[in-house]
This record gives sequence, structure tokens and C-alpha cells, in this order.
Amino acid sequence: MVPTRLTNLLEIKFPVLQGGMAWVSTSSLVAAVSNAGGLGILGAGPLDADSLVKEIIRIKSLTNKPFGVNIMLMMPSAPDLVKVCINERVPVITTGAGNPGPYMKNFKEAGTKVIPVVSSVALAKRLERAGADALIAEGMESGGHIGEITTMVLLPQVLDAVNIPVIAAGGIGDGRGIMAALALGADGVQMGTRFILCRECAIHENYKKVVLEAKDRDTVVTGVSTGHPVRVIKNKLAKTYMEREQQGATPQELDEIAKGSMRRSVVEGDTDNGSVMAGQVCGMLNSIDSAAEIFQKLEKEFNTVFSRLSGIVKPPTSTY
Repeated sequence: MVPTRLTNLLEIKFPVLQGGMAWVSTSSLVAAVSNAGGLGILGAGPLDADSLVKEIIRIKSLTNKPFGVNIMLMMPSAPDLVKVCINERVPVITTGAGNPGPYMKNFKEAGTKVIPVVSSVALAKRLERAGADALIAEGMESGGHIGEITTMVLLPQVLDAVNIPVIAAGGIGDGRGIMAALALGADGVQMGTRFILCRECAIHENYKKVVLEAKDRDTVVTGVSTGHPVRVIKNKLAKTYMEREQQGATPQELDEIAKGSMRRSVVEGDTDNGSVMAGQVCGMLNSIDSAAEIFQKLEKEFNTVFSRLSGIVKPPTSTY
């Protein structure tokens, strides 16, 4: 793979971020990805301030490479989590579900790079003005909480609208996807589902098994009626949720159905009654590898595509 503005900004070898997945992206995975040359990102969603401190300390004991923390700003615990990240001088913060603007001054003073996730051009422009160092343009192919626009359509429009580095996310699972994103103008990619199938990902093996066995049409989008759509792998819980959604259940009733569902699947291994968040790329993933092996494969796949394109894309011959 090639150096980009992103690799220079974050001081990483490969222009690849590991998505900060709640319950999934714990210290073992984060450190392994950072040690392999990408940017590991801790999912702070289920953590309180004390737990976050412990996870950050453990990451620092496992790697001396840059890493990040993802914070969902709509959560009541967000201010406390932000304070921890500033005190611990976390190198990179990625954010979702909110505007990091109110915290930007403190992040900058701590030397922290801020990279919000965006799903629209308007939000991308607003967050660039707020002082974001880069942006993650995430398409609806992603697992978990999603927007309404595909990556292929969203990415070029965000790139045309801002001047800071843009990272593509959603529908990227191998070196071919990285090449495609860079060809569109991205400075890097974020991959979540691929790293679920990482040996250092400390989740229940049942969760990995479901993702590994999923086919191209095995994900569905729930929660559209609530305004907070989520992509998951089809199972008993997803079926129940969608049936109640079609019957006109209130957002509160739907929240009750989903309550605790991530923990049930990720920690307890109940992949029938738990939420199995995964992107549409799960159908193209067929192995569980170490973080180092994943990056070796990504680089090999990227270079194979690069060589093929170099052989078929020739400079135009002048007719004059």
C-alpha cells in the first residue's frame, strides 16, 4: 500500500483504521491492529470512565504505536469519557452521533487528532469548520448504525466538499476495496467487520462463527422507523424486531426489545437473541486471521490490483 496524507497525519504504516465497535473493539484487538501497522480504535460505548482508563492503560502496555478511542457523543457518559481521553492524551479520537465541536479546544491542547464519522455532505462541511483533522465518510453498507447513502456515492461528494483527509468506510473488506477507495480520492479506509474475524478480537466465538458463515444477503437493516437504522445479520431477534416495527411499535417498545442485545451476542454468545452487527462485506470474508496476517493479505491484494491496473491503464496517446 502507499503512504497518504492519513498515514502522515496519524504516523501509521498502512492507511487503515479498525472501526471502533462497541463491545467488540477491546484493548487486545486495538493493540494488535496498531502493532500490525494500522490504527486500532477502542470502542468506548459500553464503558464507564474507570473502565475506559483501565482499557487505555492496557493498550499502552501492549503497544507503543498510535491508537484511537471511539466515542458516541449522544451517550450520557460522553463528557466523562472525553475527559478521560484528554487526561490520558489519547492520540486519536473518532466520534459519532454528535458534534465534537464543544470539546475541540481541549482535544487540540492535548495533541489529540479528532476524526468524526459523517454520513452526509452537510455534516462533513460543518465538522471541517469545527476543526476536525479528518473525516470518516461511512456508507450504508457498514454494520451497526448507518446512514442512507452508499459509500460509492457518498465518498466522492464528501471529497469534493472538504479539504481535509477523508477516510472511506462501509463495504470495504479487502485490498481491492482499499484500492477502489484510494482511486476515488480517499486518503484511507476504515474496516470494522473484517476485524471481527481477527484472532485477537476477544469476543465470543459464536459471534465470529455467524459472521464467518454469513452470505451476501444475510444482513438486514432494523430501526428505520426510529430514525436510527442499524445493520445486523438476520436472526431471531432481528426478525422479532422488524415484525414489531411493521406492526407500528413505538421507539420505546423497540428499544426494550433491543436492550442488552449486543452484550448477549458478543459476551454471552447468544447469537439468536442478541444483536449481531456486521456489514455487507461479511459474505466475502472466509477466514479468521491474526491482525498481522490480515494486513499481509490486504497488502498483497492491494498490490495485485495495482499491478493489474498498471498493465491496462495507459496514458492517452496524443492525436496532435
